[in-house]
Order: sequence, then C-alpha cells, then structure tokens
Amino acid sequence: MNWDDARVLLALGRELTLRRAARVLHVDQATVGRRIAAMEADLGSTLFLRTPAGYQLTSVGEMAFAMAGKMEQMALELIRRTGGMDNELAGEVRISTTDSLACDFVMPALKALHLAHPDIRIVLNSTSEVVNLSRRETDIAIRNLRPDNPDLILRKLAEWPMGLFAAREYLERHGQPDPGTGFKGHDLVMYEPYWRDRAQPTLLDEPIDQARVVMAVNSNMLLRRSIAQGLGISEIPIEMGRRDGLERIWPGRTAGKPYEVWMVTHQDLRHTTRMRLVMEHLARSFANTGGPANPPFE
Repeated sequence: MNWDDARVLLALGRELTLRRAARVLHVDQATVGRRIAAMEADLGSTLFLRTPAGYQLTSVGEMAFAMAGKMEQMALELIRRTGGMDNELAGEVRISTTDSLACDFVMPALKALHLAHPDIRIVLNSTSEVVNLSRRETDIAIRNLRPDNPDLILRKLAEWPMGLFAAREYLERHGQPDPGTGFKGHDLVMYEPYWRDRAQPTLLDEPIDQARVVMAVNSNMLLRRSIAQGLGISEIPIEMGRRDGLERIWPGRTAGKPYEVWMVTHQDLRHTTRMRLVMEHLARSFANTGGPANPPFE
C-alpha cells in the first residue's frame, strides 16, 4: 500500500461515506470507490463492509487503517521537521480562527506583516470549529479554548471579562432589564451552541427564563452584529462591546468566567522563521487589549 492509497483508506475510515471522504480528499466519489475496490483486489481482502450506516471497517480493514495511521503520522512529522528547518522569510502559513477575532485582530496583524515581509503568504480560515493541528489542518490556531494536547505549544494572547450589551436604540425602546427578573419583557440574542447545550442558560449568571430569544447565531461576529442592529441583549467580551460602540448594561457586573484567547501551534513549527514572525505580529495585535505585551509559550 502506498501513501496515496493510505490517504484514501484513512479518509473513508474516518468519514464513513464516499461523499464525505471525497470532499476531504478533493476528488469525486467514484474515484474513492474505485481506489478502495482496487486496494481490496490487490490485497485479496475485504477492507470495508457496505452497511446502511456507511462503510464499516472489517477486522482486516482495522489493521490496515491502524498501519495507514502510522504512515500518516510519519508523513506529518517529516513535513513538520523539514518545515522547522526553513529559515526563509517566504512561504505559506495557514491560520485558523473565528470570524470576530480575524476581523478585529488577525487582519490588522497580517497587514503589518505583509508590509514588512511581502513574500510570506497567509491562508486564513475562519471557523468556530476546533481544527486538528496534529493532522496539519492548520499551522496556527487562535481560539478561546485551551487545548490539552501535549504536542502543542500555547501562548495566551488575552483574557477579557464578559459583559452585557445592547444597542442604544434598543435601550431607548425597552429600557434596561432589572436584575433578578429573568430579563422579563426583554429580547435576547444567544450564541446558539451555548443556548442549545444548557438546560438553564444564563447571561452574566442571570437566568433568562422570562425573556424572549429572538435570534440564535453560531458565530461571535454574528452575535455582535445582531446586538448592534438592536435585535436584543447579549453577553460578549467587554473589549468587543467597547470596539462596537455598544451600551453596557449592569456595568459593575461581569460573568464568572472570562473570555480567553489562545494561540496554538505544533512544537515542531515553533522555530520556523516565517512562523515565528507571524506569531509575533499576532501577539502584538492583542497586546493593547489586556493581553501580555510579550506572552510566553507554555
């Protein structure tokens, strides 16, 4: 089995359908099906069972999948180690972050980087999903959750208290909510993943059982824009509410847990020259917002 075959085997074993595997591999479904059939013919063994739930690995398939996984780890280590030896101020760096952090902090940092080092090319992916750095889905991730993978190195960029905000026009129509009333008579905009996952969701640790949720969104930028449009009240980092010119409600009160921003990369890439330059520019972009001026790696 060569590396190209191993990639197809891994994709189908993880994704379970030809369509999803094809999307990961950037090929069509028929190609994935033909490659799997050819592998099974060459090996003289069935690797997958075709079931209503998708393609399920056989016992032989599980063994082949495990070996292919080892090939993948070796290939990724080769890429990381050879990339780590690159001292040129040129080449590609992939960054994954949220749309909100990308607009406010990452893009200004990348503008300064481009002016100083125009041959460094950035591929910027905006997503609220956690990407896998070990599989090299990205080189640098900026996220608000601290990962626990020991192969990754972390750098804390910021820690912001959470506040309650609304647009001025909303407060002119509805006034401020009274603490202890469950936001009775008020409209709320909620971050959808949080709202759906909690039996009793709160804002600033205040129950929202008497409020009307008028919109649920799946990104921080959409949440901020919804507040700015006067659709309702919501909880966001105070730094972002300040940037958007929103009115703060209950200014003496913050949520129990702050909003943290972490920069994450694989330890093998840390000393690559272009990677180090990109990370330094990103760190400086957060430095005037409550983050450390020169945040250390952990």
